[in-house]
Amino acid sequence: MKRTIRIIGVLSLFCSLMACELDNYDRPAASIHGVFLDKDTGEPIEQDIVRGTQIEYQEGKFTATQYMAVKPDGSYRNNLMFLGEYRITPVRGNFEPLDTEVVKISGDTQLDFHVIPYLRIKNVSIFKNGDKVKALFKIQQTGYDKVSKIGLYAGLDQAAGATVNQSSVEIPIGDNVTDDVYYTIEMDITRNTGLKSGRTYYFRVGALIDAPEAKFNYAPAVELSL
Repeated sequence: MKRTIRIIGVLSLFCSLMACELDNYDRPAASIHGVFLDKDTGEPIEQDIVRGTQIEYQEGKFTATQYMAVKPDGSYRNNLMFLGEYRITPVRGNFEPLDTEVVKISGDTQLDFHVIPYLRIKNVSIFKNGDKVKALFKIQQTGYDKVSKIGLYAGLDQAAGATVNQSSVEIPIGDNVTDDVYYTIEMDITRNTGLKSGRTYYFRVGALIDAPEAKFNYAPAVELSL
């Protein structure tokens, strides 16, 4: 019996030592951050808070692909990166596709992406007019794809958009546009159960191109008290 106990004890000690050896990896000691910027205007490329742009990254010595989400303001950050070289590719964005970059991450690494958005929403004016919130704006196309629809979205924060909102109004377009035409969208407060009088909301204009897996392009949100 004593011999059996000694054997079990030795095996337990051996397993413990092996476990310590297997877990003896360096912890993530680096980070990466940056912003998606319009290549021509330098402005951040705003995103949907859900199903927005993602960043694929793959560490050089591993094959598994991991993902980072991009925030509604076009920025991203990952503080749990290992030191080393990575293959980094933005995917499923609201801008012309980018090639994969090989990036050496050491310490706090900044990597901004300069992109061409599918659409630019310009000269935006959003204001309350009686019982309605009215948006005036222009749209600039950067490619040949038609504009599928435009929308006005109201939310509790600046991330208001097509995927998360308290209220929305969308208008189909289905055509090419020119940037010398103003578009108008009105949201009737009295008919909208998602909005309450006396509260403050953020209103954001968006537009979508007619292309597979396209994402909305947005102008910055405007804060209004109803």
